[in-house]
Amino acid sequence: MDIFFCEEVKNMEQKTVKIGNFEIGNRLPFSLLCGPCQIESKQHAIDICGAMCEITKELEINYIFKASFDKANRTSINGARGVGLDKGMETFDEIKKIYNNIPIVTDVHETWQCEKVAEHVDMLQIPAFLCRQTDLVVAAAKTQKVVNIKKGQFLAPWDVKNLIQKVTDSGNNRVCITERGTSFGYNTLVVDMRGFPQMAKDTGFPVIFDATHSVQQPGGKGSSTGGQREFAPVLARAAIAVGVGGLFIETHENPDKALSDGPNTIALKDMKPMLAYLKEYDALTKTKVSDFY
Repeated sequence: MDIFFCEEVKNMEQKTVKIGNFEIGNRLPFSLLCGPCQIESKQHAIDICGAMCEITKELEINYIFKASFDKANRTSINGARGVGLDKGMETFDEIKKIYNNIPIVTDVHETWQCEKVAEHVDMLQIPAFLCRQTDLVVAAAKTQKVVNIKKGQFLAPWDVKNLIQKVTDSGNNRVCITERGTSFGYNTLVVDMRGFPQMAKDTGFPVIFDATHSVQQPGGKGSSTGGQREFAPVLARAAIAVGVGGLFIETHENPDKALSDGPNTIALKDMKPMLAYLKEYDALTKTKVSDFY
């Protein structure tokens, strides 16, 4: 059977998720979740967001600012974790004030964080290692914010429907699933491109590709995570060619000096040409994507 014209895939209803003044969907032009790995300072986050707003406005790409107020999943106890909840929410409020109420996504790690964080952002993200934590997923869902679940490195694509059901059964139909690679031996990840149409077929919800975390080398530097940022644009292009609803990319003006995830982060100066290239690919893909799913 030719999977590209498989009736089961073609006829699957594809849902869209509204955030801000636009929608995310597998058959729509890709949306971008992008920013620094963590909030290093209020001004740094503001500056990165401003630069990305300019780029995405020029390229006409729907944009969601991403940054973590707390990076709880660290290789070492000495790893930088961000500015914390209170300063993080102050930063998000300031960014919304400056940049016309731009949509924001951030991670939550504890159930009690969900309601507090939801007052300041538009999308709550469930970290990959916590994607099966039922209480956390349900707490996020009950805020009625968009829930973006990072698919665990240990999960098969067909297992994702169980994660989605935890959100929908909690009364929230605004959910996305993000692929960020699967564990492949020690200290590395691999991306199975078959997973994108599989997850889209099984759930109908928007599938997002995390291009930068997919090239991580978890714990690869001993006391910190390594990465191969040079492959992030390559995998992003491959995911766009398969067809996704969004891209997740971390950026920094000097990745080698970033407080976390620097080895897999894209330099800010490279974002515009990369996104322009990916947008052309996406436009071509989306002319035919309905044949796939």
